[in-house]
Amino acid sequence: MRGWWREIAGLVLPVACGGCGSPRTELCEVCAAGLAATPRRVRPAPEPAGLPVVHAAAPYENAVRAMLLAHKERGALGLAGALGGALAAAVRAGTGHAGDEGPLLLVPVPSARRATARRGHDPARRIAAAAAAELRRGGTRARVLAVLRQRRAVADQAGLGARERQTNLAGALLVADGGRRLLDGGRIVLVDDLLTTGSSLAEAARAVRAASCEGSGRTGGLRAAVVAASPTAFEINRN
Repeated sequence: MRGWWREIAGLVLPVACGGCGSPRTELCEVCAAGLAATPRRVRPAPEPAGLPVVHAAAPYENAVRAMLLAHKERGALGLAGALGGALAAAVRAGTGHAGDEGPLLLVPVPSARRATARRGHDPARRIAAAAAAELRRGGTRARVLAVLRQRRAVADQAGLGARERQTNLAGALLVADGGRRLLDGGRIVLVDDLLTTGSSLAEAARAVRAASCEGSGRTGGLRAAVVAASPTAFEINRN
């Protein structure tokens, strides 16, 4: 019910830019430009074991940070299209063109059940759906496969350091029954809205590998993409 209310409210209530707060527009041109940067590879330090190659569209700062928080925490669902476009660009940067290797299978990292219930939606899954649509408009076969599930409860990641996050998430995810068969049909790309320590993506990759999906000759190796990452994670900023 809460999700439906947010959908309706977004249509009838006054809007402001999710990046800078400018009135009468959900996303101004200046803030939208912040999502249009060239995606780059990102590698957090320390890098968690098992983290696949990850590309991010933008640093997690300023307007981009505000947009992600507005979408995730304040129900600015209309931002999903722009955020999905940025995610699609990061997917392209990490995978190139699908060609004859099968479709791109975007596997979102699931939010904790409590967080999803509180927010009224799953941000990563919504952005992934928008990214898949954008990829298809560009001629790339792509679809979302939400096959990851939480096998146990996890603590809120806010305030936890890199080691604490790894411990909190270790063994927390699994591929749902029937998911392995679905994942054998293309190249897998793990997707999320944000990379900080990389713990969530590393755990998602572990779960996918445990289901023996990465070894499929059609997947071409596991990759990951996010809308934004910590500025220090961008390789261009690391010496």
